[in-house]
Amino acid sequence: MLHESNAFPGKAVKMLSKKVDTILISFEDARKELPDAKNIILTGTPTKIKNLNLTRMQKNEVLRELGLKQDKKVVLVFGGSQGAKAINDAVTGIINENLNKDYQIMWAPGPLQFDLVKQRIKNLSKQKEVKIVPYIYNMEEVINSVDLVIARSGAMTITEVSIVGKPAIFVPLPNVSNNHQEYNARVLEKVEAARIVLNKDLNAKTLNKEIESILQDDKKLEQMGENAKKIAVHNVEDKIYEEVRKLVKK
Repeated sequence: MLHESNAFPGKAVKMLSKKVDTILISFEDARKELPDAKNIILTGTPTKIKNLNLTRMQKNEVLRELGLKQDKKVVLVFGGSQGAKAINDAVTGIINENLNKDYQIMWAPGPLQFDLVKQRIKNLSKQKEVKIVPYIYNMEEVINSVDLVIARSGAMTITEVSIVGKPAIFVPLPNVSNNHQEYNARVLEKVEAARIVLNKDLNAKTLNKEIESILQDDKKLEQMGENAKKIAVHNVEDKIYEEVRKLVKK
């Protein structure tokens, strides 16, 4: 049995697809890329992040603990443990050019880039609506409390965004095998739950334009979140366990 987390299967999964009994996939888009597989089952990808269905009061409490205002929309930006330099550069520009007048930023640039980012931001002490941390340890609470997510589009990020039902702007990591991060992002773009900004087109102004176009329309914001939930797969661990059990019994 193999499990493929990405929307575009990797070389190892493709090569072994004829030989294994079952391939578990996270996104329906992967099925057509494995024409020689004997048995393909959509199970999703296991993740610790769940939809907490927080009340407005609970979300406000999370924002208060983060030091953010409760009456202004919040954009969550992260690039994983290694950070994402292109995203970090664009967000640095947004803050330095004071483009985030209508929204707050909760930003985890990554432990390796945190100090550099802090050095490059001008007058951060005067910016009361930006919270920068090396890493977000309570991500489940935070992602459930914000209004918009900006991130790379690894399989796990796509899974988490769909589960919590958040609108997103994805910046796929370029130069990766089979351009799989862009394929992942297209899964949510197709259901109108996300926008894509390619790495080569990313800068402070292009990113801010996308942010504002989403945040200024509350109906669009809500609808994008609902659309994201359409691709979410629930009870993932149970589905995977059931397929393993079937295979062992067989």
